[in-house]
Amino acid sequence: MKITSIEIIRLSLPFDSDRTAAAAQETAWNAASPALEEMETLLVRIETSSGLQGWGEAFGHLANPVTAQALQQLVIPCFLGKAVPQSRAALEALMAEAEKALHAFGRGGPVRFGLSAIDIALWDLLGQQLNQPLWQLLGATRQQIGLYASLVSYNNQPEEVARQVTRAWQAGFRTLKLHETEYAAIAAARAALPPEATLMVDVNCPWTVEEASLRAAQLAELKLGWLEEPVWPPDDAHGLAAVRSAGTSIAAGENVCGEWGFAALFDNAAIDVAQPSVAKVGGISALLRVIALAAKHQVKVVPHCFYYGAGLLATAHIVAALPDDIQLEVPFIRFPSLLYPQLAFAPTLTLPDAPGLGFTPDAQVIRQHTVSHLRINLEGSSNV
Repeated sequence: MKITSIEIIRLSLPFDSDRTAAAAQETAWNAASPALEEMETLLVRIETSSGLQGWGEAFGHLANPVTAQALQQLVIPCFLGKAVPQSRAALEALMAEAEKALHAFGRGGPVRFGLSAIDIALWDLLGQQLNQPLWQLLGATRQQIGLYASLVSYNNQPEEVARQVTRAWQAGFRTLKLHETEYAAIAAARAALPPEATLMVDVNCPWTVEEASLRAAQLAELKLGWLEEPVWPPDDAHGLAAVRSAGTSIAAGENVCGEWGFAALFDNAAIDVAQPSVAKVGGISALLRVIALAAKHQVKVVPHCFYYGAGLLATAHIVAALPDDIQLEVPFIRFPSLLYPQLAFAPTLTLPDAPGLGFTPDAQVIRQHTVSHLRINLEGSSNV
């Protein structure tokens, strides 16, 4: 069985977050930004000579055209015509061969994001060949996992933040994450929630080490579950270690360049929580290597997941194989048109019984919300 064609499908999905529209629609690279009214996803579908299809997802959000170009020009040619791996070892060997071939174009960024999507799709195919849902293939014994609500940004408005965390709590979510940066907004969320609620904050790399240390010390009284990515640059292991000493648990790893980037974080005792992101770090294969490395350093792993396609389901399967207290991150938004059933977020998610990912996107939703669709085979590429 060989890989006969690979499709790149860019979707833009309207969503509702029950917040006031931004006054000006700037170009927003952060998916939590108030400027956004649609969420993008970049799907990859591998077709095989036997008729099996495997789905993956690459990171990019509003920069998806860049990742799509890397897939089309660099990544996909490394896989067309190759035999579909029938074991984890063969899958990882194929991925390593492609990564080595593409090393001159960078081991992170859009090339890595494209490789991540291919890896996810190959795991989907592997599960189908072995007739196992991915969660079972990864050794999980639980099929149902908990979800935590990852709220979009509300522009540091304390009253609005308090209203939104109350909405999430009333919806049944007991663990919540903010995307706010000011103490007043974060404190308002903490005050609005019962003491038993777990509250985390992702600030998206805004501060120097000195400022982050001061902020972390100030936030310590709020007893956050963690403070996420407090320093710029995000891979400053020494800086993160310094901030961690201020008394607030530190989480990071979403923007680490490949799984090897976690070694510096672990060696410097820089983080309490590692957050590899399946559509960025190198797919399921790389994320599993991060989990193994984290275990050696006794660091908790809670995968990052602000995705809406196959990447979200891939992360869900991985979470099922982690300790029972680990939950899946999902954006606290509503999609009027569901790309697949699991996007109707609730406090728990039951993983599919179907072999592989069990990702079954709605063909009509794809048709309605496709921005671009390209099929690439050995003879060339064509728009769909």
